[in-house]
Parts: sequence; structure tokens; C-alpha cells
Amino acid sequence: MIKNILIATTNPGKVREFSQMLNSHIEFVSLKDFPQTDEVKEDGSTFAENARKKALGYAQQTGLLTIADDSGLVIDALGGEPGVKSARFSGEKHANRGLLDHKNMAKVLELLKDVPMEKRTARFVCCLCVASPDKILIETQGTLEGFIGEKELGENGFGYDPIFFVPAKNKTVAQMDGAEKNSISHRGNAIRKLKPLLEKIIDNK
Repeated sequence: MIKNILIATTNPGKVREFSQMLNSHIEFVSLKDFPQTDEVKEDGSTFAENARKKALGYAQQTGLLTIADDSGLVIDALGGEPGVKSARFSGEKHANRGLLDHKNMAKVLELLKDVPMEKRTARFVCCLCVASPDKILIETQGTLEGFIGEKELGENGFGYDPIFFVPAKNKTVAQMDGAEKNSISHRGNAIRKLKPLLEKIIDNK
């Protein structure tokens, strides 16, 4: 019987999104609950490759069924950057996640300062992977299309949410509440595909 599932992140925002959307009787734990684990290097060339490495690596270390995601921002005018480097695009590591997010967004806005809005097309991409200690069990992907705005707007969310404008909603992701964001987000779309597949695995244990 599965009692705990590890979400392979220390980001409380991600854990909250997963637990809200999966809405399972399973208890979700994070890497903060396993400080003894060695960091799995995200050195893959694609989001899917990184998600696989993390899911399998942390499942093997903890013995738990593990959900890992690799997600990020793909900007057409920047040739697909920041891509797999989204979390560290500014080149800095900082204990204060909010400050790091602002530095990453500032770099994007600076690089796009002379690019007109119609050419600031971008998408959030999320690849999810579920692994047991011995094999990969599920992989899903979700996307969200939009544009990069000219300044930060909104107080909700994390990462690049304040500069990611969604035309259909006429607001940035950071101007949405949790339920609205989850209904359209790249991670939300990937989790919705994941949910019935994960429930099948849980029910069969």
C-alpha cells in the first residue's frame, strides 16, 4: 500500500500545486523531508530528460514512488532560451527564491527590451515523470502559450509568472488566483494527464 509519494522539489509552491490538483488520500512529501539525499544533477538537454533523471534518482535514494518535473520558459525571440536553464538563467544561485526569480525576470526583460510585443511569443513547458526505485512508470507533458510582458505584474505564483501574459485571460499568470492558474497552467495540464494514470498505479498497489 502506497502511503507517501515524494514530490522531487524543495519549492513549496510546486508541492502545493501538486497536492491541490491530485487531491489524493496519499500524503505528499518533498525533498525538504529528506535532507540527507544527494542532489540529482539536472544536466539533461531537454525537460523530459531532466524529469526522468530526477524521478529515478530520488526514488532510488528514498525508496518512495517519486514525481519529478522539469519545467521552464521557452521564448521564441531568444531561440528557445531560457529553456532548461530557466531556474538559473541569471547565472546566480540564491537562497532567497523570490530574489532569484526577480533576477531571472530582469535578465529576460533586458534581452527583450527592443522586441515588439507581437514577437515576444513564449510558452511554459512542463514534463512530468513518475518513477519507482527500479523503473520509470509515467511521463506526461503540458504547455501554456502566451507572451512576455514589458514589466512584472501580479503578486501570486512564482518563477516567471509576473511577466508571462496570457491573452485569453488578459492578465499575467501572477495576477491569477491558484484555481485559475491551475486550470490553464503548463503544470496543471501535465498533472491532469498524470492524475488518472497515477490513480491506476495507486489502486493496483
